[in-house]
Amino acid sequence: MKYYSTNQSVPEVSFQDAIFNGLPEDNGLYMPESIERLPAEFFNNIDNLSLPEIGYQVAKQFIGNEIDEDSLKHIVSETLNFDIPLVEVEQNVYSLELFHGPTLAFKDIGARFLARCLAYFSDQTQKKSTILVATSGDTGGAVAHGFLGVENIKVVILYPKGKVSEIQEKQLTTLGQNISTLEVDGTFDDCQALVKQSFLDKELKAKYALTSANSINIARLIPQSFYYFWAYKQLKNKNKPMVVSVPSGNYGNITAGLFAKKMGLPIAKFIASTNVNDIIPKFLKSGEFNPKASIETISNAMDVGNPSNFYRLFELYNKDLTSISKELKGVSFDDETTKGTMLEVYKRTNYELDPHGAVGYLGLKSLLKTETEQGVFFETAHPAKFIEVVEEVLDKKVDIPERLAVCMTKEKQATSISNSFDDLVDYIYANL
Repeated sequence: MKYYSTNQSVPEVSFQDAIFNGLPEDNGLYMPESIERLPAEFFNNIDNLSLPEIGYQVAKQFIGNEIDEDSLKHIVSETLNFDIPLVEVEQNVYSLELFHGPTLAFKDIGARFLARCLAYFSDQTQKKSTILVATSGDTGGAVAHGFLGVENIKVVILYPKGKVSEIQEKQLTTLGQNISTLEVDGTFDDCQALVKQSFLDKELKAKYALTSANSINIARLIPQSFYYFWAYKQLKNKNKPMVVSVPSGNYGNITAGLFAKKMGLPIAKFIASTNVNDIIPKFLKSGEFNPKASIETISNAMDVGNPSNFYRLFELYNKDLTSISKELKGVSFDDETTKGTMLEVYKRTNYELDPHGAVGYLGLKSLLKTETEQGVFFETAHPAKFIEVVEEVLDKKVDIPERLAVCMTKEKQATSISNSFDDLVDYIYANL
């Protein structure tokens, strides 16, 4: 499988080069040259397949023979060594719980897969690299834990000062070893811009072999398509059209779902559900993509004003807004509506939503035709990761899983920098 840049001004590369490069030199995003439909027998037999077996079948479509069969199966099995249950919240409405991994967030899956692919290629070539990643909350913790102790790889995580939850901050700043964290005086978009600027600095990128673990890295997206198939497998009635609502910030998660649909997964409709950072919903209505400064909300992982994966979304549909709009709907909700839904759902069903899952639920309910469709929304993080908000809204104590409680006792280790590129460069030269 070859990968091309969405800007289409540099040569195609292999999967290995795509994940080590992170971004193409023309500042585009890597896309697979083709997305093939899985054979009919795969879907006919899906009820008999395990999650790792599904993951392997999907992954090999994107990787080909660059990773041998036994190694790829091992990578996928290690990535998916925890449950991803589909929970019925109410009739025809299901929550796909993506928070049962090490850091209790959906990004564990993409980060673990990427870490293991990079480790495989690094072992083969003895190539050293530096992961440079921006986070609005959950990505940082997932990447930190996914790469912790991996030989030949150093990780530098940038996060916006005061704009992640205390638990999220502790998860990414308390590990040490090959993990370093930078507390940036700015927004997530500032952090993301610094990362992109670093990749465009040819001298810096070459000297430190920079690559990314954000969803701009194609190996983050590929494994996120696995659990769309897993959700479909768990549905009892596969004849009723399936609608999926995805809490969306940088739009990597929903892009992975669109990959799955291109591979033949029968999803009738996608809903990009977001908070007041509503760049994509507005684009789907107007046809105009207008990035802007992000607005801080209680669903901070979606506080993105310039979503990178927009360009992959656009590319998937040959830049045809009409085609995109047929399969993808966009909706947005403010904090008060989100809080009200968290409380209402808990009182009615006893199900605890985190703020992101609540936005996903809201989007699903707003567009689902319950008489003829069944809907799945993604619960992307454990409620305990946003404990202050959830406890205040639900007026109850939230159980904190032990692995979260342990990290809260550890001391934060982070370096403060401004949102100036010079500050980031100075840190890299002084510390790596």
